[in-house]
This record gives sequence, structure tokens and C-alpha cells, in this order.
Amino acid sequence: MDDDLQNERRLQKIRVRRRGIYLLPNMFTTAALFAGFFAIVQAMNVNFDQAAIAIFVAMVLDGLDGRVARMTRTQSAFGAEFDSLADMVSFGAAPALVMYEWVLRDLGKLGWIAAFVYVAGAALRLARFNTLLEVADKRYFMGLPSPSAAALVAGLVWVVDDLGYDPDALRWLAWAVTLFAGLTMVTNLKFYSFKTINLKKSVPFVAIFLVVLFLALLSYQPPLVLFAAFVVYAISGYVVSAWLLFRARRVRAAGMR
Repeated sequence: MDDDLQNERRLQKIRVRRRGIYLLPNMFTTAALFAGFFAIVQAMNVNFDQAAIAIFVAMVLDGLDGRVARMTRTQSAFGAEFDSLADMVSFGAAPALVMYEWVLRDLGKLGWIAAFVYVAGAALRLARFNTLLEVADKRYFMGLPSPSAAALVAGLVWVVDDLGYDPDALRWLAWAVTLFAGLTMVTNLKFYSFKTINLKKSVPFVAIFLVVLFLALLSYQPPLVLFAAFVVYAISGYVVSAWLLFRARRVRAAGMR
């Protein structure tokens, strides 16, 4: 009888432990959702630097929830849906509203149209990602990922605020960046996913040097370095796609000879 009671208690502890591990990735997703909501609130309170930083925090948390789920083997359909909905708030609605409250409001209809294009682009990007998840090439993302698009928009806000520039003088640049990010999310351009990088393998010395250099620059001027990095990444999709198209045409031309 005592053995049966001890076994039952042991099973209860295991169930509780498993439930706690299962909740762990969703806690990171909830934290990312809160960061996106916090960004919206801070934009309404005219604290645009804090709003931009909150979006970058949401990016970090969003990157952790999937890794935690894989490490603890707690992936689930619920977690995937919850993550997608949280992404829509943090990387869809929040950046658009932050940008709109920052300078786009003064552009009237053109301002809210640009913000809506961004939101619609994020929604379509997330929907396409979810439907093509099983068949997509793991090496590339199709279209600019919504966190990167959010970083592009929030990075501009953070850089301008950090450098002390007048936002009103840059409203058309902000409008163009918002449209660019929204439309690039729904293109068929290929963006490197970094999922094929194996940290267990040896890397060239120059790679370590570049990482150290990036971290040093990041510690010196975080807003400018982060914004520049995501600008380069956003442009890289056009460059990579053009190169792949050029190479494919060369292969077809060689095959016809």
C-alpha cells in the first residue's frame, strides 16, 4: 500500500514537472507579447525610444521561445499558434503604431495607409510562413521575416531619437522605410535564415574576429549598429535573390548549348 502511494506521488511530481517545462516556452512567448504591448503603450505616451527598445526586447524573447521548446522537447500546435499571434502584435501592430504615432500621423491618409500596408504585410507574411512551414527550404526565409521588418522600423525610431535629429524632417524617410518593410515581407525574395549554422563545428579565425568586432561596435553605439545590421539584412534578400536568378539563368543557358 505504501509503495503504491509513493509511486502515485512520484507520478504526480513527474506530471507537475512536465507541465512546468511545457509552460516554459509559452512564458517566453507571453513576455514577448507583453514587450509588444508595452511598445504600443509607450508610443501613446510619447516615449518612442522606450517603445523601440521594447520591440527589440520582443525580438530576443521571440528567438528564445522556439529554442527553449526544442531544447525541452515541448513543441506543440498550441505553442506555434500562440507564438504566431504574439508575433502579430509585437512585430505587426506595435511597429506600425509606433511609427504612426512618431511621424506618420502628420502625413494624414498617406501616413495611415503606410502603417496599414505594414500591418497587412506582417499578417500575410506570418500566414504564409505557417502554411509553408513543412515544405519551405530551411536555408532561406521567403520574404523579409516580420521580426527583421520590425527591427528596421523600430531601429529608425531609436537611431533618430538617440542622435537627437528632428523626426519631422525625416517623416518621408520614415514613410518610405515603413512601406519598404511592409512590402518586402510579402515578396518572394530569399533571405538567409541562419538555421544551417552549426555552432559545434570549427569556424575560421576571421569569423570570430567579425563577431568580436560586431559586439564591440554594438556596445559603443547599439541603436546605430542594430539599425545598420538590419538594413543590410533587408537589402541582402534582393542581392541573394538576384544572384540565384542570375545563376539559374546561366545554368539553363549552359544546358541549351
